[in-house]
Amino acid sequence: MLKTVEGFYRDGQIQLSELPQDISNTQVLVTFLDPDKIDPVKLRQLIEQLETIAGIQQGFEEVNRGQTRPMGNFIQEMQHLK
Repeated sequence: MLKTVEGFYRDGQIQLSELPQDISNTQVLVTFLDPDKIDPVKLRQLIEQLETIAGIQQGFEEVNRGQTRPMGNFIQEMQHLK
């Protein structure tokens, strides 16, 4: 799973703008950005793209583990939600 959370580095500590609710212990990667060279809109788009890629990867992993269901069942369930 890939989860991106924005934050700031201050006084030797990383302060997250939000705490992830579904994560307890996991490996992290920290990337320091040059604030003079970062466009906040482009950064948000990049984060969304990374999360989309992670979601697609998770879908492939579920298919490989056999955690799928027939399309007909899915369509039938969606019709009942209307």
